[in-house]
Amino acid sequence: MRDPVSVAVKRLPHGLDLPLPNYATAGAAGMDAVSAEDVTLEPGARHAVATGLSLAIPEGFEIQVRPRSGLALKHGITVPNTPGTIDSDYRGELKVILINHGSEPFSIARGDRVAQLVLAPVVQAAWNEVSELDDTDRGTGGFGSTGGHARLG
Repeated sequence: MRDPVSVAVKRLPHGLDLPLPNYATAGAAGMDAVSAEDVTLEPGARHAVATGLSLAIPEGFEIQVRPRSGLALKHGITVPNTPGTIDSDYRGELKVILINHGSEPFSIARGDRVAQLVLAPVVQAAWNEVSELDDTDRGTGGFGSTGGHARLG
């Protein structure tokens, strides 16, 4: 197992008594983040849920904000821009954009787990403009070109 990467975290006044994001199990890839506010999401509604935290992510990393699978399956609550990206140079409050795809209002209480945070390395691209690209078996075949779900058997 690799050594953990240190991420500076600042508790904001409305998050002083809340737990820091943490891993639920030793093998977990994502840390559970909790809400620092009470909010009800009506069906179809979106809201940037406050966490009461701001971060200094090391250069060369990002934090990906991902939905919690149980909220998505049981209630239709998800992160609409999955995965959301928190860049290393952002210093504002970490907020989790949630949307209610369910048919009922969904209440979030302060302290409820609302998302998972995954620390991930970032590699920046350097564009190399060319006049032609190399050929592949797939070529320009796009959406569905490798077969539909029936092909999976």
